[in-house]
Amino acid sequence: MCAITLVRAKDMHTQGPDYQHLYEIAEGQAGYFTTRQARAAGFTAERLSSNVKNGKFLRVVRGVYRLRHFPASPYEQLFVAHLMTGDHSVISHESALALYDLSDVLPDAVHVTIPRTASRRRKRLRLHTNRLSRDETTRYMGLPVTTVARTVADVANNGLDETLVRQAIGEALRRGLVTVEELRHQAEKRGGRARKIILEMLER
Repeated sequence: MCAITLVRAKDMHTQGPDYQHLYEIAEGQAGYFTTRQARAAGFTAERLSSNVKNGKFLRVVRGVYRLRHFPASPYEQLFVAHLMTGDHSVISHESALALYDLSDVLPDAVHVTIPRTASRRRKRLRLHTNRLSRDETTRYMGLPVTTVARTVADVANNGLDETLVRQAIGEALRRGLVTVEELRHQAEKRGGRARKIILEMLER
C-alpha cells in the first residue's frame, strides 16, 4: 500500500501543473487567481513566470494573475480587490451598493472590509476594519459582500448623500433584496445617522 502511494505521488509530480484545476479556480473569480492558488494547482514560481512570458497569464498586481483569454466581467476590479486583501475580506460600503445596483453612487475607490489584523497597505483601495457578524455577509455575483441591510447602514453612517441612501433603501425593498425587519435591525444596532435615515424612510 505504501509502494502504491509513493508511485502515485511520483506520477502526480511528473505530470506538472494542473491547468484544468487552475481554470476551475479562476472561473469563479472572473478569470483571476492568486499565487497561492496557482501553487496549490502545482505551479512553481518559474512556471508562473513562463506562462506570463508566453502570454497565457497576465500579471495584474503583485500576487494576482489573470487567464489572458478569459471573458471580461464588469466586476473585475472587485474580484482583484478581494484577492489582493485575502479570503476574509468582503466588498462593502459604496462598492457593495454599486454591486447590488441600488443607487446612482459612483465609488471613487473599491471599498473592502478586512479583519483588524490584516495589512492595510493597499493602493487604490478604501479599507475598513469594521466588525462583521456572519449574518452580515453573503455572496452576490460570485463575490463576498456585506448584506444589503448592512451595506445601507455602512454608507449612511459613512456620510453618503442622504438622497442616495434613501434611493438604495427604496430600490432594495422594491426588488425584494432586503426586508423591513432586516433594515430596522441594522438601524437599531448601528444607531446614529443610519438609524435616523433608515427609520424615517421606513415610516414613509
